[in-house]
Amino acid sequence: MSSQILSAPTKDLSASMQGMWWLLSREDWTHNDERRIDPIMGADPIGILAYGKDHFSAQFMKREGREAEVFPAAKPAHNNTIASGGYDAYFGTYLVDQQTGKVAHTLIGSITPANVGVTVLRDMRVNDNKLTIQLETTTPSGELIRRILIWKRIN
Repeated sequence: MSSQILSAPTKDLSASMQGMWWLLSREDWTHNDERRIDPIMGADPIGILAYGKDHFSAQFMKREGREAEVFPAAKPAHNNTIASGGYDAYFGTYLVDQQTGKVAHTLIGSITPANVGVTVLRDMRVNDNKLTIQLETTTPSGELIRRILIWKRIN
């Protein structure tokens, strides 16, 4: 798929993004369009995402299952959470910038205590029953990447 360019911001993104979403794909790309595989989540993780009026929750798991040994990433990634042992889960509040399509997520709770209180930014677009999330972050080794997540609405 390579790193894509997002469409214009979704009209009334706040209302369009509310609901439950199932992860279809999660891919990391360098600025040279080289794909990177997340060593903690793997190439094809599973996930579920829920948005209410101003609160959200997210869960991701390595498709092959969790590792027997639980270990966090060596250091926090830029603009992202820290997963542990092939699993990441967090919840909190969010604010939408309708003009830019950027959504600020502030974490209130997380499986990893270091994530609590962190605010991360996501570019988000909704088209019919598909949600696209794009963010700039880093790999565990510190390489800059663009992460693209595609979700389908399940309610």
